[in-house]
This record gives sequence, C-alpha cells and structure tokens, in this order.
Amino acid sequence: MISKPSSLAILMIITAIGIFGFWVGFFTIGLAPENPPPGYFVFEYSFPVADTVLAVALICSGILLLRDHPAGRDLGLACSGALIFLGLIDTSFNLMNEMYTISAIDTVLNGFINAYCIIFGAGVFIVLKKYRIQ
Repeated sequence: MISKPSSLAILMIITAIGIFGFWVGFFTIGLAPENPPPGYFVFEYSFPVADTVLAVALICSGILLLRDHPAGRDLGLACSGALIFLGLIDTSFNLMNEMYTISAIDTVLNGFINAYCIIFGAGVFIVLKKYRIQ
C-alpha cells in the first residue's frame, strides 16, 4: 500500500491540459509537418474525440484521487491503458511513415510525446496498482 498519490494526480491533470493544448495548437496554428506523408491528416483527425475522452478521464481521475475517492484509482487504471495505447499507435504510425526523419524538431517533439504517453501510462498503472483507498 502506498500513500495518497497527490503528485501523480496533479501530473494526470497537467497531462490532460497538454492533450487539450496539442489539439488547440493543431487546429489553430497548424502543428502538422510541412510535407506530411499520405494519410497523415486522416490518421490525425481520428484522434480528437478519443483524446478528448482520455483528457476528461485524466482530469476526473486526478480530482477523484486528490479527494481519495476509490473511483479515481479505477478510472486512472483505465487511463493508463489508454495512454500506453495512444503512445504505441502513434509510435507505430510515425515509424511506418518515417515521421521521425522529417526534421529534428519533429523527431524531438514526436519522440517526446510518444515516449511520455507510454512511460507515464506505465507509471500511472504501476503506482495505482499498488494504491489502495482506505
């Protein structure tokens, strides 16, 4: 059993804000590469609804964890799987379409986002799996 995961809850909320921020930037200032591969926009446009659901779930889980509510742990465990899936599917697309070779900034940005989703998702799972609400 571990103590209340307040830091994790705050990171979950910050992650959700980052997801929302990415989509605001994507649709307003154009975060797409200059010469995207075929299918890039079809792929990207399939994510806003799922990412929005994930971000809302991360916020709800984070708030519930801060309040020590049992549903926060359960919802957080679901979010961990969604984060890992998101990171893996994005990594797969990026590798298959050579997105990591477009430019140094794209490599760093895409690599960071993909690694963050996978590693943070796994971290959420590990921490919440051990956390028991009294």
